[in-house]
Amino acid sequence: MQHDQFIGQVQNRAQLPSRGDAEAATRATLETLGERIPENLAENLAGQLPQEIAEHLRRTVTLGGAGTGESFGRDEFIHRVAQRSRTGEPEATYRSRVVFEVLREATVGGVVHNVRESLPDDLRVLVDAGSTGSLE
Repeated sequence: MQHDQFIGQVQNRAQLPSRGDAEAATRATLETLGERIPENLAENLAGQLPQEIAEHLRRTVTLGGAGTGESFGRDEFIHRVAQRSRTGEPEATYRSRVVFEVLREATVGGVVHNVRESLPDDLRVLVDAGSTGSLE
């Protein structure tokens, strides 16, 4: 999937008024994800994405190969996405769900499954819910 198609899918599914909003949602979600998952997993995911999108994951990669892999749950994840995207937490929650949905479609080989498995249960629901699912 190319950059324009990825952003267009996020904009369309999240019903965002502009591509800039879709870019912000994608950037905020992926930068926060890059803080949460191990560096090698972030790099595997980034390797399957268009360069402009992959760079959001790589911004948080640390030197030395260990990665950040910070331990935080859904509340902190959403808080960080909301701050980065300058939205409220309900909007950040939904937009993150949409970004994860598009990520699943843009990648192959189960890399999003591996990302999902690296997350705690309360964050896995964001990955699973997509644009139409429940957070239960």
